[in-house]
Amino acid sequence: MKMMTTAAGAAFLLQAMAFATFAPAHAAERPPGFPSQQVRVVVPFPPGGTSDIVGRIIAQRLATSTGQRFLVENRPGAGAAIGITLVTSSTPDGQTLLLGAAGPLTMSPHMSRVPYDADRDLAPIALVTAVPNIVVVHPSVPAKTLAELVSLVRARPGNVNFGSAGQGTTAHLSGELFRALAGVDMVHVPYKGTSAAVADLVGGQIDLLIDNLPGVLPQVRAGKLRALALTSDTRSKAAADVPSAPEAGMKELIVSGWFGFFGPAKTPQPIVEWMAQEIIAAAKTPEVQAQLADLGGETDLRGPAAFRAYLRAESERWGRIIRAAKIQVQ
Repeated sequence: MKMMTTAAGAAFLLQAMAFATFAPAHAAERPPGFPSQQVRVVVPFPPGGTSDIVGRIIAQRLATSTGQRFLVENRPGAGAAIGITLVTSSTPDGQTLLLGAAGPLTMSPHMSRVPYDADRDLAPIALVTAVPNIVVVHPSVPAKTLAELVSLVRARPGNVNFGSAGQGTTAHLSGELFRALAGVDMVHVPYKGTSAAVADLVGGQIDLLIDNLPGVLPQVRAGKLRALALTSDTRSKAAADVPSAPEAGMKELIVSGWFGFFGPAKTPQPIVEWMAQEIIAAAKTPEVQAQLADLGGETDLRGPAAFRAYLRAESERWGRIIRAAKIQVQ
């Protein structure tokens, strides 16, 4: 089947899967104690962002492969803390899962107090994919390159606004890291999710956004936003004409938004292992691989132990970066 473009594909997925409960096609053997009721997949962001799309892609496939019903539930707010704490306070029986993301779990705890500890309160199940962020500006901003943007912001200290999907998200940290690396003064404007931030950028209410590629690229393709660089070491097939950060002259502006599944702490290990096996198998199917690639994502599959080690390493890495750059939540 011919693949859709990134913009068309993301729009189709959102329309087809919004507020969906994915029904089973056949039964699969479950570990002892796994509930027979539908499984909730909590996405701690509004509909329309990369987390939401990835969660629905995997949930739809899991319903087919496991014979279990999956309900994707958006619980945004408080920098993703509302959705995360809903999961951490849930019964650890496999019935409630979190579609977790890099920002709230490995970045924001180093910038502000959060009501959870990812290492203590969550059981990592499976890492699925990672996508780069993309630096975009409103067409009225005269900068055509990342270097020109740096010069522009330096010439207008405190008068350039950058948006984000919320405090502690990868979009927020990308903007703060850009500010620290460039040595410039910008104003952070947090939103409740990517869609709201993109809408205001298109409308000219803010000047700059550095957010996940899938949530922004449709507006770039439509000519409503201008892309300057990706926060990755290499270019993306989904945006082959956009230079990487090193190509654009800022080699340290590297931020990857990863997405994976978690359960509450103390979820029985047989349930964790079974869910990990099913999620990884779902992510390996050709149709899911194609959908993730269409979003600009790179497959990065890790089971419970490897995912926990990765989570700890990423938290330590971002802690060092945030302290060295003296990044703080405004």
